[in-house]
Amino acid sequence: MIYIPKKFVATCLLNFLVAALLGLLLRYAMVGEIGINYRFLTHAHSHVAMLGWVYLMLFTFFLYYFVPYKGRVYNRLFWLTQLSVLGMMFSFPFQGYAAVSISFSTLHILCSYAFAYRIWKDLKINNPLVESFVRWALVFMVLSTVGVWCLGPAVGLMGKTSAFYQIAIQCFLHFQFNGWFLFAVIAVLFHQLNIEKTKTSKVFLYVLIAATICTLALPVQWFAPHGTLPYINAIGVVLQLIALYYFLKLIKIPYRTIIVKHQKILRVLYAFSLGCFILKMVLQTTAVIPNFSITLIYHKNFIIGFIHLMMLGVISGFLFAFLIFSKTIKPSRIFKLGIYSFLIGFSLTELLLAYQGGLLYFGMGQLQQYHQLLFWSSMFLPLGIAIISTSYLKQKHYVQQTS
Repeated sequence: MIYIPKKFVATCLLNFLVAALLGLLLRYAMVGEIGINYRFLTHAHSHVAMLGWVYLMLFTFFLYYFVPYKGRVYNRLFWLTQLSVLGMMFSFPFQGYAAVSISFSTLHILCSYAFAYRIWKDLKINNPLVESFVRWALVFMVLSTVGVWCLGPAVGLMGKTSAFYQIAIQCFLHFQFNGWFLFAVIAVLFHQLNIEKTKTSKVFLYVLIAATICTLALPVQWFAPHGTLPYINAIGVVLQLIALYYFLKLIKIPYRTIIVKHQKILRVLYAFSLGCFILKMVLQTTAVIPNFSITLIYHKNFIIGFIHLMMLGVISGFLFAFLIFSKTIKPSRIFKLGIYSFLIGFSLTELLLAYQGGLLYFGMGQLQQYHQLLFWSSMFLPLGIAIISTSYLKQKHYVQQTS
């Protein structure tokens, strides 16, 4: 029997709650005074969300799904990684990128290397397709950190405004979101839906890998324009659409035979997450429009909206679904209330960001009371996560056998 410890999941959920509260504070900064440097707070929000919630939750699923013999090293590694998250949580808001926060960020990277090495070595997966996605997820995770190691030399040689510095950041973010996070989520999804290796699945894997590499050309184009980059990105976008076709073909039958048999809240979460994933793939096709792709970096509403679509819609939506499917969380009425609050907050904020972004892009000004509306809509997100966390912490019989 395989069990997911309550303390691991609870820690991840509490990290997510802190990240959501920091995000709400950022939204409030647009309507009132917060007394904290906005950029510093942004760093804290993004690092806790990515590394405290998503990373550690994927760490947990990988460990308890794919590693049969778990030594103390994984337990120690989890808590050492959480220590690095706490360090970033309490240092970034007050100093931004400085000695303390950089030290904890470096500690997290070193922990991720140790995690990748041990998981790669200890993997025992009967499904070759799932194993391939797990290994590629780890490859992209390690590859993304190359961007982080380039930040120091970039600042020393050319400064924070240089193309080198900005491309290093984009390299990290791209391979974290579209590589490590996405491939890891697909690995867990395919494991839960029992999707086996076939010719179709092999094509999907290889096309998605190529698409992930090619679409890095777009953020590089923003800071180091070159005539070939738009074409490379266009190839990546086409490959993504092909990958999407094969993905939907792969999950069609398992979805109908497995997911539809479960209770409504799980069906809602899977439908929501899949819908966000499809939307994410389709929206990226707009980046092939020359005028739009070039100016996209200057429209923060679109950028933030897309990041949240990926982080909250695709990744977090699937993670919540995985927790229910694995019987780690019992979907009580209170839990369902939290999920619906989260979905309402996500939907409202995404609509506001997209609408305001469209107004600015077409030179039509700003929506009245935009920041106030965005702040009040954002309140549903930490509220939902708080309810979900409280419901889980109050579960009496939280130890369940995972599938």
